[in-house]
Amino acid sequence: MTIPFSLGDFKIELKEEHELLRQSVRELCEKSIRPLVDRAERDAVIPEEARKELARAGIYGMNIPQDYGGQGADILSQAITIEEISRVWPSLATHVFGYWLFNVPMVRFASERQRSQHLPEVASGKAVVAFANTEPGGGSDVAGMKTTAKRVDSRYIINGRKTFITNGGMADRLIVTARTSVEEKRWRGISMFLVGREHGFKVESRIETSGIRASNTAQLLFEDVSVPAENLVGEEGNGFKQIMITFDYNRVSVAAQAVGLAQAALESMLSYSSQREAFGQPIVSYQMVQERIADSLAEVQASRLLTYFAASLLDRGDLESGIVAASMAKFYSTEVAERVASRAIELHGGYGVSTSVERFLRDAKTATIYEGTNFIQRSIVTRRLMKRLYGLDVR
Repeated sequence: MTIPFSLGDFKIELKEEHELLRQSVRELCEKSIRPLVDRAERDAVIPEEARKELARAGIYGMNIPQDYGGQGADILSQAITIEEISRVWPSLATHVFGYWLFNVPMVRFASERQRSQHLPEVASGKAVVAFANTEPGGGSDVAGMKTTAKRVDSRYIINGRKTFITNGGMADRLIVTARTSVEEKRWRGISMFLVGREHGFKVESRIETSGIRASNTAQLLFEDVSVPAENLVGEEGNGFKQIMITFDYNRVSVAAQAVGLAQAALESMLSYSSQREAFGQPIVSYQMVQERIADSLAEVQASRLLTYFAASLLDRGDLESGIVAASMAKFYSTEVAERVASRAIELHGGYGVSTSVERFLRDAKTATIYEGTNFIQRSIVTRRLMKRLYGLDVR
């Protein structure tokens, strides 16, 4: 049986400029970001120094076209950038793709007026942005959305709550999803809106998480928040499709985050095992340690290849195969990161639970959950496979 996606055409479009980008982002992170990490994680903040470095490097606007002040970078470049940031500080990577989640629907669905007005400030880092979609009653069940946006003359009145919103507590502007038709069921009748602080949304609480702690995660409250009708992004009632496309394109970023995190854990294992001695020799001399290192190296490389492949498919415009590959990359890479992080803790012994090594595992577990849980990613893969093979709609 032939798998009916382009997975047999395993071609990764890795060019010289991609490796130059990797080098520049790695140098930036090692020189300017790494010294900030330990304190910022303790304080659970993204320091202004880090934000300035990202802005100077043009990272906030990587997925914004050059016409609006961005870089117009391909998805593989975005993956490499997130991988390198995550190798040093996964929380900062989450902060970045909080921006990129906002950028995707703005670039793809917003009007020319909306793009011209908002994207240049986002690309420059002057505006902090977020994508407000998840609700307290369900994250994976986007179609079960309860937040409403009622049209009243020339405005929409938004009511509801959004939770686990990356950058939510510091955002100047949001893309907010809401139900514009209560008569339409499930995925029908959902729309997207641009909402600024001036419109009156409230930061109800900061959410403390076990991993990715420094990322500003918040619950937001919308009580009769009134926005002009012109703040509708895309077509009214087409929001569910726009949400899914946004996630499809940003899912590679989470996979890349996991690759960078796993790479960091592997590097920690290699360094420690070459220096730590037990019974008169470096612990890397022992077979059990060698097995853990070899398994980790193989899995990290496999997850990197799968992630780059997904990015390359999306860059080539093969959305159908790219979605499947991105979902596989997301669940596989995050679970690899979890396994490698666990091995790193075991190998470090007592130091594994008393130093920053334990952060690898907390961050990896968090990555398995957001941007669509790994249960959902497996469902996406299987449903699309069954549809293509047998024409079967699996619900």
